[in-house]
Amino acid sequence: METLYDCVVVANGSFPQTAGPLELLKATPVIIACDGAVQNLHERGLVPSAIVGDLDSIPPEMLRLYADRIHTVEDQEINDLTKAVRFAHASGYRKVLILGATGLREDHTLGNISLLTDFAPLFEVVEMLSDYGRFIPVLRTTTLPCTPGQQISIFSMYPCGEITTEGLRWPITRRRLTSWWQGSLNEALETEFTLTLSPDARLIVYFQSPA
Repeated sequence: METLYDCVVVANGSFPQTAGPLELLKATPVIIACDGAVQNLHERGLVPSAIVGDLDSIPPEMLRLYADRIHTVEDQEINDLTKAVRFAHASGYRKVLILGATGLREDHTLGNISLLTDFAPLFEVVEMLSDYGRFIPVLRTTTLPCTPGQQISIFSMYPCGEITTEGLRWPITRRRLTSWWQGSLNEALETEFTLTLSPDARLIVYFQSPA
């Protein structure tokens, strides 16, 4: 299976169960595991290229088995996902997919999703995929591909920024989204839609996967 990504970062949330994320995981040449996520990979016969984190949630047997590819980062000011993504950037990867970053704990889910706008300047492509949909960061005016009828939600990370949409069922015109719900539950009309951002706007866009 051809993939757009040169690296997958697997966090220690809900491990993907559906065909799409699993196929991408198996097809992408490099897997970087966040700390305890190595257990899920190992149980499925997948070998990580690197394991990154403070090692507080990795089983001792995994420490021994994968001792040659462990990269310890003790910094407690950043989470394990950030440590792994920064490692991917330092290693030269430019198109990164993040899996396992949602589920299990809602606080971790919200924190991980919000980090996408911080990760975006580091890569040509950085996306987060779950069994239910895909999150991408948008830092400037852009046109995005979609499927007619696809459910789209827009979350503003910088409420002072203004956005305008074109190609969605419920248009937004030069509006500041001050709460996350305000841009949610929209719908694509065609095969693409455009987001026009003011210079101080930063968005995360969610595309719901087909049922």
